[in-house]
Amino acid sequence: MLWQGRRESSNVEDRRGITGGHVAVGGGVIGVIVLILNYLLGGSGANTQLPLPNQNQPLSAQQQKAQDQEVHFVKTILAETEDVWTQLLQKAGKDYPDPTLVLFTNSTESACGYASSATGPFYCPGDEKLYIDLSFYDELQNRFHAGGDFAMAYVVAHEVGHHIQKLLGISDKIDRLREQLSEQEFNKYSVRLELQADYFAGVWAHYEQGKGILEKGDIEEALNAANAIGDDRLQKEAQGYVVPESFTHGTSEQRMHWFKKGFDTGDINQGNTFETSDLNNG
Repeated sequence: MLWQGRRESSNVEDRRGITGGHVAVGGGVIGVIVLILNYLLGGSGANTQLPLPNQNQPLSAQQQKAQDQEVHFVKTILAETEDVWTQLLQKAGKDYPDPTLVLFTNSTESACGYASSATGPFYCPGDEKLYIDLSFYDELQNRFHAGGDFAMAYVVAHEVGHHIQKLLGISDKIDRLREQLSEQEFNKYSVRLELQADYFAGVWAHYEQGKGILEKGDIEEALNAANAIGDDRLQKEAQGYVVPESFTHGTSEQRMHWFKKGFDTGDINQGNTFETSDLNNG
């Protein structure tokens, strides 16, 4: 992706290094890979206590340079999403209040509760902020073998997709169902919510392509990331089998399908994952 030299967003809150203690993870946080917590770390989800790494260990000069580059990158991607979604929502007669991106280390507090880096990047509807521990990108590349700058861009765009859902009133409607349904029943709605965020990420990528800044292989990097964090793949790798009733984000196939559909159409109106009966081909 040809991102260097482009505008960086100023809607960034840098909390890196401001952490402490143990944190309770859960509380309705909507993230890209909450199943990392549930299945890869052996926790049960809500109220799992996670020991945090040594927070006082300084970065090497090489590590600091790499992280500085990542900061510039995510600021640029956030700016790109601001430009695209401002125009798209304006055409739909709506305003686009920019979300804030919070950079944190190890753990932080949000309007959705406390979270740790183990939760993965997430969006909190309560304060309309995206939360990212940049160490996640090392996990994405080294643990999930989904490297590349556009894999990172996909993660940011997915969380911004949740912001679009908040602005359109979608996430509030789904959240009201949480108290009315069993966990298994609600999971079905959670999957559709996450797949729609993937779709919106694809819509954003469609317009990035129109700017001429995508490079060969970028979309493949995003699809590889979507494939790597599908519920079925995460569960299979963690425990050797899958439990479809516990899916909260969708299968690898579904995540790739909805991102690709958003990318191909560029149409915000064709991503209603809540009405289709076939999430693999809807």
